[in-house]
Amino acid sequence: MTDQSTPLAPRQRISPVSRVAEIVTSSPVVLIASIILLVVVLTALFAPWLVPHDPVRLTPSVRLKPPSETYWLGTDAYGRDLFSRILMGGRVSLVVGVAAAIFAVFFGLILGLFAGYIRWIDAVLMRMVDGLMAIPSILLAIAIVSLWGATIWTVLIAITIPEVPRVVRLVRSLVLSAREEPYVEAAIAAGSSTALIMRRHLVPNTIAPLIIQGTYICASAILTEAILSFLGAGINPSTPSWGNIMAEGRIYFQINPGIVLWPGLVVSVAILSINLLGDAVRDALDPRMAKRGIER
Repeated sequence: MTDQSTPLAPRQRISPVSRVAEIVTSSPVVLIASIILLVVVLTALFAPWLVPHDPVRLTPSVRLKPPSETYWLGTDAYGRDLFSRILMGGRVSLVVGVAAAIFAVFFGLILGLFAGYIRWIDAVLMRMVDGLMAIPSILLAIAIVSLWGATIWTVLIAITIPEVPRVVRLVRSLVLSAREEPYVEAAIAAGSSTALIMRRHLVPNTIAPLIIQGTYICASAILTEAILSFLGAGINPSTPSWGNIMAEGRIYFQINPGIVLWPGLVVSVAILSINLLGDAVRDALDPRMAKRGIER
């Protein structure tokens, strides 16, 4: 008598990239947000070749001009083309956002690993983290820029420092949970070094949450840079950025509202697109969401 039973087909694992692509294409809102974000990034990358006018050239004879065929979004108080300045300003704002996310995730990961795995470091480090989180991020950023001067590096540091404690707490919570797993206890019993345990067993558990957190940090950094520049504590006013454009135009808002509205709209759309994409990545990397996809 032969066994007529059919063997079960192995369950195919869906890669995170495929899951993200599936969710992005299945949701019209996320798809539109992804396209908009791609356009913003590409225009910022190729801005030097796309701008129709010199974004820093002063032309007083055409100051505060309304939108026209020559100046698509009008000009500012110094006669500079607003469309060109918004394109070039995207380079600074996006670089600050991406760099702040990378630095915050990198340093937060290192500190969070040690805080979650080594007890005595946790007791000291987390008190410092609690102290930093008690200070409003905008006030801390303004204080740092005031002490060290307004350059792109000081603004980047001022934005990154308030974000690091949030990443540290996230990584610490993940490590505290993972270190109680049997495979970590087995690695400790086998005499594996601390560096090996962190690299092989703890870091992989933090990758997905850190990617999600990084998208939110990027959006928050872009907004913080705009706020700092709007308050006069950001990047040098001669450097085009979305915040600087709005800061210079607020005095002339009643004469030409577009000086503030257009860069503000670009900031809002970029941040919204990043947040929506971050939500899609969260859904793709969440095992519960992946399980629902398989059940469907």
